[in-house]
Amino acid sequence: MIRRQVTDPVFPQCPVRNVLSRIGDRWSLLTLLALHDADRPLRFNELCKAIPGVSQKMLASTLRDLEADDLLSRTAYPEIPPRVEYSLTDRGRSLMPLLNQLVEWSLSNMSEIIASRKHYAEIHAKECR
Repeated sequence: MIRRQVTDPVFPQCPVRNVLSRIGDRWSLLTLLALHDADRPLRFNELCKAIPGVSQKMLASTLRDLEADDLLSRTAYPEIPPRVEYSLTDRGRSLMPLLNQLVEWSLSNMSEIIASRKHYAEIHAKECR
C-alpha cells in the first residue's frame, strides 16, 4: 500500500504547514489526546471507544500516519489472539503540553466563539435579504 505523504503543496519545506497538515485533521489530535489521557498503552478497540464518532477505517489510517511521524508507537505482541497496543512516543509526549494548552484555550473561549458565530450569521443573514 502506498502511504500518502502529507506536505503542503505550495510550501513543501515549511515545517509549520507540514506538522499542522498531520495533526490538524479531524482525528489525529483526538487520538493523541486519548492516548495521553489514558496514561497507558491502548488497544485499537479501546481507542475506538475513547474517540466517539471515529470509524475503524479512519482510526487505522490515523494511527498509521501518527506512527509514520513517530508521534505514537505500535507494539504487536506474539500472542494468540494477537495483541497490539499504541502509546505515545517521546516526540508525541513532547507535543502534549502544546495540545493541552490548545484544549484549555478552546474550553475557555468556546462559549464566546459560539456567540460570535451566531452574531456573525445573524448580521450576514440580514445582508442577504
